[in-house]
Amino acid sequence: MNSPPKLADVMIDLCVKAGPTQTVDPADVAKAFFEVINRPSVPWQGYLQTVRDTAVTLAKEGRIVIYRKGEPVDPDTFRGVYRLGAPNIT
Repeated sequence: MNSPPKLADVMIDLCVKAGPTQTVDPADVAKAFFEVINRPSVPWQGYLQTVRDTAVTLAKEGRIVIYRKGEPVDPDTFRGVYRLGAPNIT
C-alpha cells in the first residue's frame, strides 16, 4: 500500500513545476494536497495553516523561498499575504 503524499512533497512539486520565474499561491498548495490526501471531512481551507507552517520549515531548510510583494522574506518574521517559489528564482 502506498503511503499518502506528504504536504512538503506536494508543495515542493508545485514550486518546481511553476518554474524558475513563477510563484505558487499557498491556497493552490492546500487545494492540491486536499485532492491527493482524500479526506473529505476536512475542507481544503483547513490545510492553510499547515501549509504556512510547512512553508516556514521548508524555507528554513532552503528547499523553497517565501515571497511577499515579489521579494524573498525571512520565514520567521513575514506577515500577511505570501507566495511560494523554488529557491532558484532570480
